[in-house]
Amino acid sequence: MPRPILATVDTSSLAHNLQIVARRLAGDAAGVPPSIWAVMKAHGYGHGIAAALQGFSQADGLAMLDLDEAVRCRELGWTGPILLLEGFFEPADLEVLSHYRLSTAIHCAEQLDMLERALLRVPLDAFVKLNTGMHRLGFQPGEYTDAFRRAQALQSAGVLGAVGKMSHFARADDDAEVTRAQLDCFRTVTRGLPGAVSVCNSAATLTPGLAAGVADGDQWVRPGICLYGASPFADQPADSFGLRPAMTLSARLIGVHQVPAGESVGYGHTFRAPRAMRVGIVACGYADGYPRHAPTGTPVAVDGVRTRLVGRVSMDMLAVDLDPVPAAGVGAPVVLWGQGGPSVDEVASACGTIGYELLCAVAPRVPRRVL
Repeated sequence: MPRPILATVDTSSLAHNLQIVARRLAGDAAGVPPSIWAVMKAHGYGHGIAAALQGFSQADGLAMLDLDEAVRCRELGWTGPILLLEGFFEPADLEVLSHYRLSTAIHCAEQLDMLERALLRVPLDAFVKLNTGMHRLGFQPGEYTDAFRRAQALQSAGVLGAVGKMSHFARADDDAEVTRAQLDCFRTVTRGLPGAVSVCNSAATLTPGLAAGVADGDQWVRPGICLYGASPFADQPADSFGLRPAMTLSARLIGVHQVPAGESVGYGHTFRAPRAMRVGIVACGYADGYPRHAPTGTPVAVDGVRTRLVGRVSMDMLAVDLDPVPAAGVGAPVVLWGQGGPSVDEVASACGTIGYELLCAVAPRVPRRVL
């Protein structure tokens, strides 16, 4: 039989989370609520392109990084807008964007140079990106108006179609003052420039009133992690927003034994049994994408009962405390995160990281099942 580990993706949870976001936006909006780009970068945050596309079938548009993944969405039947968040990287990409009707971010002068030399059969819709303080991608405030005017000239020449404005918040999850400063910068620099606006990530989208105050006209939000059932906030769990986990990483016990008091478990003997205890061995390790640095105490569920990881995570196995689950034996079900177990955010917090990383890191060798 196959090794007993499985990543289950529930597309109904993806659809549910999209509806939760849409309802929150509608409740905040005084007029027409913002349109939603469902962000599907990193192979749909590790959930798979086909599964994410199925779950987000009611989104207004899709946003991602990888050109091949965008083409795959078209081949799977998606006919709505697709935005490439990093845009294109070389002139040859432009014909592909034009052929598949892909929209693009424009964040540097080199991209404008390539567009000015391009001969495209179908014009590209674009968002010109402003760096408002993230200092990652985007034109500096003093450069932005000239860049936008160049994009408008390309629009007049038939190379670009609709031209909008975008930016990205650095601290919408934890610092309202920084976010307000970025938003003020965006408003000041783009004042008087036409086109749609897109600035809100998951945290900004879920913050009451923030998206409603960004723009009066055509606005697109870009939720990512919240659509997959994890929270962008360290102090607000996903279920407090009504979100459901879309991925469950599960396995089974493949070994159970008694560890005498004072004996140690696993590589490096990082855990020593304080008393005689039962320990279970789970068919999951860092080669499956579970973090090697997960410490003793990281939550896990065995046979529906919450317990903890003990000792160091190995390549293919990890150990759990079975004292809270006295009836559990070989073959008992284990939930590492997701439905029926701890949230991915709880596991990530115990490991000193974020749920995004864990979802994206599930290894290709882990079998997938899409519901």
